[in-house]
Amino acid sequence: MHKLRTRCALFTSLVLCPLLALAQPGPGEGPDENLEAIEPSPEPIRIGLAGEYPADIARFLLVQGVSGARLSPDGDYVAVSKSITGEPQLWLIPTDGSQARQLTFGNGITFFRWAPDGQSLIYGADNAGDEQEAYFRISVDGQSETEVVPALAGAFRSFGGVLPDNQRIVFASTERNGLDFDIYVRDLESDEQRMLYEGEFAFWPRSISPDGKSLLMTQAVGEDSNNLFLVDIESADVTTLAEPERRANTEDGGFAWTADGKTVFHASNEGREFRALVRREIESNKVTVMAAPEHDIDNVRLCGDEDRYLLWTSNEEGFFRLHGRDLAEDRALDIPALPDGVYSLSCPSGSALAALVVNGPSTPGDLLLWDLAEGTAETLWASNLAGLDPDRLVTPESIRMPARDGVTLQGLLYLPRADARAGDGPPPVVFDVHGGPTSQSVASFNGPVQYLVNRGIAVFRPNIRGSTGFGHTYLTLDDQERRLDSIRDLVDMLAFFEQDDRVDASRAIVRGGSYGGYAVNAVLANHPDSFMAGVSLFGVADWVTGLEVASPALKASDIIEYGDIREERWQAFYTTYSPIRQADQIKVPVLYSHGVNDRRVEIYETEVMVRTLRANGIDAPYIRFRDEGHGWRQLSNRLFYARREAEFLEQQFGMTDPEDADPED
Repeated sequence: MHKLRTRCALFTSLVLCPLLALAQPGPGEGPDENLEAIEPSPEPIRIGLAGEYPADIARFLLVQGVSGARLSPDGDYVAVSKSITGEPQLWLIPTDGSQARQLTFGNGITFFRWAPDGQSLIYGADNAGDEQEAYFRISVDGQSETEVVPALAGAFRSFGGVLPDNQRIVFASTERNGLDFDIYVRDLESDEQRMLYEGEFAFWPRSISPDGKSLLMTQAVGEDSNNLFLVDIESADVTTLAEPERRANTEDGGFAWTADGKTVFHASNEGREFRALVRREIESNKVTVMAAPEHDIDNVRLCGDEDRYLLWTSNEEGFFRLHGRDLAEDRALDIPALPDGVYSLSCPSGSALAALVVNGPSTPGDLLLWDLAEGTAETLWASNLAGLDPDRLVTPESIRMPARDGVTLQGLLYLPRADARAGDGPPPVVFDVHGGPTSQSVASFNGPVQYLVNRGIAVFRPNIRGSTGFGHTYLTLDDQERRLDSIRDLVDMLAFFEQDDRVDASRAIVRGGSYGGYAVNAVLANHPDSFMAGVSLFGVADWVTGLEVASPALKASDIIEYGDIREERWQAFYTTYSPIRQADQIKVPVLYSHGVNDRRVEIYETEVMVRTLRANGIDAPYIRFRDEGHGWRQLSNRLFYARREAEFLEQQFGMTDPEDADPED
């Protein structure tokens, strides 16, 4: 097995930090300036030539699509998030096919919403990924822009919407004490702000009624579920709509009000495994199930005159399917033919048009305009593949396999084309573990994955127990004391491939970010003979410190998922069962990385692993970004990191010789 040299000069164009010294900062005290780390310095962008294969990794990151599409109230524009420089910016795409316009040009946006009159939008922006947003209002022509809610230190926020008067907004914020999310109403003209609801841990403003009198508010119950309430915006009276004994999710599918505000459509898994499409009468709180497939429902939307068209998607093992119904004629809508992938929908009240974004293996953010009456869709914005051949982009296959305890596991397998493989045998494989843990690997575009596949490396994206999309029971199988059962799933999945001839399970590397980064640390520590190397991005090493220092939003949901770290019971449990406690069992190279501004997982978590592995003589190169948070936003940083991770993976697989690398290149 090739080993990566620990000296930072292995990689090209680096700034090296000083060698390890005695002073070491603790949790919450920032980066260790004495820890040897790789930090980016300016370097030319190398992209190779269009049509060359294998293509340079830069092309896979320079692919451009749109996300977060929202059709304007008058139907004239679709607002989208689009990135050219790396930072996502707000764009307007006219529905008549005329030229698109970029509205924002700053540090990147975190969200956006239309004002009800369609004359302006509200958007959020933070500082280099610190997740403490300010809110801004910008006119449709882009010539008037105002900061309407300044950022405050310790104020994490969640936007709820603009009231029908176009003057007041609703949002949640931790500004009262830095921990609990309260609900506020703020007048953007007078700057008057009043607390609508004082919360404990996490309460979120989700959807405003058409008349602006009521707010649907949710309370986080773990990372995957919620309670549902109706709040009178003037009196602040609160009515409980859903507070089930067995926790349930009623918010992830969105909320779609009827025009009269008497009914709301949404998705709910109350009393069932999967989220069904339901109709809830607000006054009586009567709930009627409209559709209940053996899959989760998302993207619930109500469109057209007199609330005629009901739209939704179903998530079928990571591939979305589009559905619609004409409620006036009681018939299914004609669904346009779409590429495989993940879909998102937007349609304002009264509109017979819907904006549809397709994000799939070969379509990284196409924007379509769907005519609901005609059943046709036209492309408003086609994604740019940066010179890549779409026929060489691989669509994954859904794979199911058994765990040792009988639980059925699932994942998405990307196999290289025959002309991309080296030799006659099965290809090596990278296990790419998603974050969350309440998340799911789905069939969306992933540039680094497609790069590896085009280099002859298979990629398996596992949905270990605890992942969403496979029912309530599956989601809860990793809770609290069962945390390591999900880590064991990775070993069982690898064992499945040992009996399957599609990949070479003897040459397997595990990588992941956030919770996936923790999974890398944990599987290498608890099952040290399974994987030949690891790549851990901003992952937890010590759950005691990780849970104590977590951001307010994570603290609010972590109690059910992990247990209350304030209790002695959980302190003792995680003191025993955190990766840092078994780190001396890790015996393979691990590439680490972290952003200094990370507010979800403190940089200490990565640096303590790096120090420990290096002290044990294990190669542990470490890439540190001073201008990033929980993930890489800036294009220069994304390019820098992707190239180094690719070099690491290819060296471990024996595809390149590390001694051939020129440190000064």
